[in-house]
Amino acid sequence: MRKPFLSVVAGMLALALAGCAPAVPREPSAVPAPSPTASPSTPPTATPFPGPVMPSGSPTVLITGLSAPWSVVRLATGSALISERDTGNILEYTAAGAVRLVTTVEGVAHGGEGGLLGLAVLDTGTPDYLYAYYTTSNDNRIVRMPLLGDPGSYRLGSQQTIVTGLARAGNHNGGRIAFGPDGKLYATVGDAGQPSRSQDLSSPNGKILRMNPDGSVPSDNPFPGSLVYSFGHRNPQGLAWDSSGQLWASEFGQNTWDEFNRIEAGKNYGWPAVEGIGGTPGFVDPVLQWATSEASPSGLAYVSGTFFLASLRGQRLWAIYTAGTPHSTAWYAGEFGRLRDAVPGPDGSLWVLTNNTDGRGSPRSGDDKLLQIALVPGG
Repeated sequence: MRKPFLSVVAGMLALALAGCAPAVPREPSAVPAPSPTASPSTPPTATPFPGPVMPSGSPTVLITGLSAPWSVVRLATGSALISERDTGNILEYTAAGAVRLVTTVEGVAHGGEGGLLGLAVLDTGTPDYLYAYYTTSNDNRIVRMPLLGDPGSYRLGSQQTIVTGLARAGNHNGGRIAFGPDGKLYATVGDAGQPSRSQDLSSPNGKILRMNPDGSVPSDNPFPGSLVYSFGHRNPQGLAWDSSGQLWASEFGQNTWDEFNRIEAGKNYGWPAVEGIGGTPGFVDPVLQWATSEASPSGLAYVSGTFFLASLRGQRLWAIYTAGTPHSTAWYAGEFGRLRDAVPGPDGSLWVLTNNTDGRGSPRSGDDKLLQIALVPGG
């Protein structure tokens, strides 16, 4: 059932859904495996390691022709689902290497950085619901849809809205959603262009939210009756948990520093008073920071003791190591253009979405793509 967000959402009227998104401007297709006996989603060099790890060799291209892809989630059945921001399409990539349209999400209103953004599936072995964060003509919201059918023929049931009233804008919409090891759904919400929202605990914007799968407030959230888990964020777009269950997030800075933060319940991460490492009492400093020209961080993944951060403006993949003295190493700088999402792939590999067709990149042949990167010990 739909649950309100504090008094902000409680007072809002039900919003009418907008019309369907535009048609796909290109036809996505899977790239055949180099060998007829090789799985199209498992490069032969991909082997799990205890970590830390680093990329090895040139990535394998799994899919070409995607339109502004934003999020990819892998299912226990072997399929994966991909969101396209501007079209509102959800695509299925099967274990056999086929790509098909599952649905066009009703109500998506693309504009600027808004549209169909993050996807999440509660990992129960047999997914019951697909969750989506998207922009409407009036707000950003989170919905869930029953995941029906079988691999290769998935379909989605009617939307169930669980959170509404997240302010939308042409930028800073946040949009990443993910289930944590505690079974709760986490969501990154940007300040929607108004920095003061980030310090306002009555606003859901500029926050990381934590909720039960039905959108209700967990009893152990840091602020009673509130979905707010942490605040003082500008535009966080990456969420990942390490092997100990600790949450980490990536965040866009303004003009100087992008951030990699260790997220703790109830803590204030400083925006708009502080950007990057400020050493200011009362605010939590990032563990690592990068110049905005080197990052503009989006999706974040954790594989074998190593975080991997997809960078847009920086056009590189950051490997991040938190054991000992935290440090990071850049990979593939400029080779594939803008990178939007990173998720653990099969057999200890990494999957990465490029994002050159979003209006800010320079599309290359075959863009946009889903890449698979083999990982080996190192770092």
